Amino acid sequence: MFSVRQLGYYVAIVEAGSFSEAAEWLHVAQSALSRQIKLLEEEVGVALLARTTRQVEMTAAGRAFHEDAVRMLAGLGEMAGRARQAERGVQGSVALLHSSSVPLGRSLLAPLRRHLSRQPGVSLSISSASSEQQAQDIQDGRADLGLARAPVLRQLPDVLTEVLYEEALVLAVPAGHPLAGRDAVPLHALRGERFVSLPHAHRGGLSYRVVELCRQAGFFPQAAQAVSRKATLLRLVELGFGVALVPADMAAEARAEVGLVALAECDARTQVLLHVHRSPTPQARQVADALRAACAGWRGLGRADPVSPG
Repeated sequence: MFSVRQLGYYVAIVEAGSFSEAAEWLHVAQSALSRQIKLLEEEVGVALLARTTRQVEMTAAGRAFHEDAVRMLAGLGEMAGRARQAERGVQGSVALLHSSSVPLGRSLLAPLRRHLSRQPGVSLSISSASSEQQAQDIQDGRADLGLARAPVLRQLPDVLTEVLYEEALVLAVPAGHPLAGRDAVPLHALRGERFVSLPHAHRGGLSYRVVELCRQAGFFPQAAQAVSRKATLLRLVELGFGVALVPADMAAEARAEVGLVALAECDARTQVLLHVHRSPTPQARQVADALRAACAGWRGLGRADPVSPG
C-alpha cells in the first residue's frame, strides 16, 4: 500500500508543475522523488503523470487520484489536529456524575459554564448516581468525575477522592411542625421524630452522616412510614411523613411548605467529595481543576449559595 509520504510527494509535484521544483520545495533529491512516484504508480496500477522534457501533466486517472489525495491529506491533518487538541484538553467529552444530595445549582453550574465557554470543543455529560456507584463507574471507565456526599465506605484503587467543600446541615420539617418556628434546635430534640431518610446497609452518603450525628446525640433515628434516599425526601417532609436533615444547598430547593431550622450543634456539617480517576483525561482534569478553584473558598461557609456565581 502506498504511503502518506508518497501522496504528499505526488500532490507537491502536481502543484509545482515539475519534478525539479517539487524536489526543491521538499528538500528531496529529484531522483528519490521520481523513484517514489514510480512506486506509487506501480501500487495504484495506472500512470498518474505524463512526463515531458519541461513539465509534468496529470493523466485522467491522475486528476481523479489528485482530488482524492488532497482530501485524504487534509483529513489526516485534521485528525492530527484533533488528537493534539484532545491531548491539550481542548476537545473531547467529560462524563460527570452527582449524588441526588449534591444538587447542581448555580454555585456549581456557573463555574462549569465559565470553563466550557473557554473550551468550546469540550462537552459535558451530567447524570445522577449514588455516591458509592460513582466510584465504580469511574473505576470501570463509564464516567470521569463524581460529586459525592461523605462518607464513601468503599475505596477503589484507581479512584481518588478529595473533599471539595463543606456545608451545614439544616432540619427540614413540615410547615406546621412545632419546631418550624424555632431559630435553632439541638439534635437530641429530634429523638421522637420520624426520619424520611435512613441509610442503606452497604452505602455511605448523606443518610449515613445523619445517623452518625444522631448516635452522637444519644439516639438512632426512627423510620417514617415512607422513606427515601433521593431528592424526593423533601417532598415527603412537605407532605408530613416526617423530618429530615439536609445540606444547606439541598435545603435551598425546598418549597414554602417545608420549614427549615438551623441545628444548634456546631459539628452538624457534611462534606461534598470529588471523585476523579487516578489517571484522568486532560479534559476531565481541567474540569476537576475548575471545580476545585470555584470551591476553594467554600469550606466552612455552610451556605446554600456559597459564593456569587458571577
